[in-house]
Amino acid sequence: MPTEQRVIASKPKIGARPTGGAPPEPAAEEAPAKSKKKLIIILAAVLVLGGGGAYWFLMGPGAGDATAEEGHAEEKEHKPEPGEILAVEPVSINLAKGHYLRLGMGLQMSADAGGHGKPSPAPALDLAIDLFSGRPMSEVASAEGREALKAELLTHLEEAYHGEVIDLYFTDYVTQ
Repeated sequence: MPTEQRVIASKPKIGARPTGGAPPEPAAEEAPAKSKKKLIIILAAVLVLGGGGAYWFLMGPGAGDATAEEGHAEEKEHKPEPGEILAVEPVSINLAKGHYLRLGMGLQMSADAGGHGKPSPAPALDLAIDLFSGRPMSEVASAEGREALKAELLTHLEEAYHGEVIDLYFTDYVTQ
């Protein structure tokens, strides 16, 4: 009867180099790691884009529903009709550190303004002087600073003229 031989492999010692056989394939081990990295990058991109889209439609400029749109339509209907522009002569205003601003304005009045005579430019000049006086040159000269000051001045003008001023135009704006 034939004798059966069995080969029992012994475990290699730690740190020992394998004898014979094919070395393990590093590409096979890197493939799952690369696919995991790709999956994580794709998921991160989807979350970022999805979050941005959700913000845009739920809370940002793209947000809106039928009731909000109806409200905007009503505001457009009640917005006063533009009338004449009240020219305010340019005035020199002292800024910080010896600088100055030469400021001229045009006030867009509503069509129903002036029910009690022609509006006076004096309150507009007073408010402009109060707002711009002593400001640093960097705030007045930058586009962002100028727009912020213009919006603040318009708010004060709307109050002072009891809603008869609907917009503000700078006709002269020179800094030195």
